[in-house]
Amino acid sequence: MDNGYFFCGIGGSGMLPLAAIMKARGAAVAGSDRSLDAGRMAAKFDYLRSLGIALHDQDGSGLAPGHVLVASAAVEDEVPDVVRARELGLERKARPELLAELLNAAATSIAIGGTSGKSTVTGMAGWILHEAARSPTVMNGAVMKNFAGPHAPFASALVGDPDLFVAEVDESDGSIALYRPTVALVNNISLDHKSMDELRDLFGDFMKAGTHALYNADDEEARALAPAHARGFGFDPAHAPAYRGHDLECHDEEVRFTLAHAGEVYPVHLPMPGRHNAMNALAALAATHAAGVELADGAAALARFAGLKRRLERVGEHHGITVYDDFGHNPDKIGATLETMRARGRRLLVVFQPHGYGPLRQMGAELAAVFAEQLGEDNRLFLPDPVYQGGTVDRSRGSDWLAHAVRQAGAHAIHIPERDEIAAEIAADARPGDLVLVMGARDDSLIAYARDLLEAIGESRR
Repeated sequence: MDNGYFFCGIGGSGMLPLAAIMKARGAAVAGSDRSLDAGRMAAKFDYLRSLGIALHDQDGSGLAPGHVLVASAAVEDEVPDVVRARELGLERKARPELLAELLNAAATSIAIGGTSGKSTVTGMAGWILHEAARSPTVMNGAVMKNFAGPHAPFASALVGDPDLFVAEVDESDGSIALYRPTVALVNNISLDHKSMDELRDLFGDFMKAGTHALYNADDEEARALAPAHARGFGFDPAHAPAYRGHDLECHDEEVRFTLAHAGEVYPVHLPMPGRHNAMNALAALAATHAAGVELADGAAALARFAGLKRRLERVGEHHGITVYDDFGHNPDKIGATLETMRARGRRLLVVFQPHGYGPLRQMGAELAAVFAEQLGEDNRLFLPDPVYQGGTVDRSRGSDWLAHAVRQAGAHAIHIPERDEIAAEIAADARPGDLVLVMGARDDSLIAYARDLLEAIGESRR
């Protein structure tokens, strides 16, 4: 292990922060990425270089004897880096295996699981611990705005005490079974990457593995799986959660509620919209309280929480037309975001880029149903082609299929393969008061696309 770690796909949302943490801990770190080879997302790779991480073409040339190859399960065996690693007889670790080693070694760890809200809860918990002067190490899948700045534009990791570790943990590849946290939290459970039966087994075992287990008491699936030692958080008094929110007020850019716990009450103000974010705040308060932070201190910190990139992020406004960018990609996330936006009583123009052809096969019917339910006939849905980054995949069900399914369910949807054509259409059609929402995952270029769309709206009215 003299030569350290080589991350294949180092620009990925789960790889970049882990590479940054390993580098900050003194390990030698190098990596490659197909986006780097293609000339995409230059700023992200400049940031990695600024951390002292060597980057190479994804052709196997960067690997050397002694390296540990770190790669996700999605990396195909024929990728040149993987081929070269086999030739050299290198140890290979999956990304979650390395993450689990770090989390399980910490004296105090918080693992955030669930179908939706993991990144937001992780960011909130990290911020609360930071404000409590606990110096956490935080591994997130999204950029945490409180920690971002000119020298850390991709702050999805925070490096602090290795014995206080906070991370979102993923169920999509079954790796959630690797973690043995001090605090195991399940935010919600709904259809995403696996069948519901598989998800129930994974999340049930995950909560049992935690010294402290926390679950969303308002979520029927999470509630049914909670082990005897688990404590709930939620807003519905019928389920008697240990951490109960009440008097919830949802406004356009903030939520307020009161948290009741053990006979005490704490006012909470979160400068983020949506009932789902109020639930995320309850989760973070419960998790950090289990890790030793007073609830009053946690609530005070949340009033200064700046949010995460691409989590219902306001991009800007031109001529009374406001553009938002959001990571929503599964039915649960999309439903929560659209419900929050629809409550404002303004017309919605939504661009949704499916995050792959596989997800459309797995959850296409559920996606169509949630779009139809939330958008109805008054709002418009634009669907470019799904994310496709190479490799072999069944492309028989694409965005044209989804558009047809949404229309069959009673809402307006149109498939336009190229995003630039969609931007031109929206720029011409949008009117003052409209809300424009860009949604999708696995494609960082959507960030720039949302900004470009805002500029197109401005240019079209000059």
